[in-house]
Amino acid sequence: MSLGEAPSGELPLDDELAVVAARMSGLLLSRETVDSVLDLIVSLAGSTIRAAAGAGVTLVDDAGGLATTSASAPLVSAADTLQYDLGEGPCIAALHECAPVRIDDVTTERRWPRWCAAAAGAGLRSVLTAPMTTADGCHGAIKVYATVPGAFGPVDERALMTFAERAAVLVANARACARASRYSDRFKDTLRDRDRVTMAKGFLMGRDGLDEDAAFDRLLALARARGRTPAETAAELVAPAPEG
Repeated sequence: MSLGEAPSGELPLDDELAVVAARMSGLLLSRETVDSVLDLIVSLAGSTIRAAAGAGVTLVDDAGGLATTSASAPLVSAADTLQYDLGEGPCIAALHECAPVRIDDVTTERRWPRWCAAAAGAGLRSVLTAPMTTADGCHGAIKVYATVPGAFGPVDERALMTFAERAAVLVANARACARASRYSDRFKDTLRDRDRVTMAKGFLMGRDGLDEDAAFDRLLALARARGRTPAETAAELVAPAPEG
């Protein structure tokens, strides 16, 4: 039985979704890259929504742009690219409205006529997409596509929304981890450059009999003459002499 065939209004496959949540929670404890996280989300979405012929994730970048960052099949990338090029479609609507969007058949759908016509020509018929939101805002959307009409129902929609909520937390944490790593690397570089400048000043003070301010001015003058940064020039000054 597929998700859409559940006989009651209860969310089906609770055990399966619990496994998805457990796998996501376990990943939060490791320092996975954002790309690895997105690939896992797409894989799990495709296996959770069984009628899907393909799944994908669209992320909103820091400038507000959209990009398909992970897709399980070429049809997903093609359908998403059409939305970005045309400026319309269910994924874009889900992001703007911060609400799920379902299309039962693109051939009869009256919203987004240009995208629906192009999607139908590419062999797509059904779409379901849900925004990935946290308290910080909307990070993107996860979507599934099918090549038959009526592939997704209300139960699938609830399942994908639950999945998207958990995926949003995972993406937000992965992005925060990546940003922290970049900031940490920059901070380390700053400390390393400062230490090199301090060592170079000491070298010039000892070699040329300068005080600290004069040594720093000398370092700046050397950097300008060589077309280098002060840190690069400092590294050259304190580098071990090549062996003869």
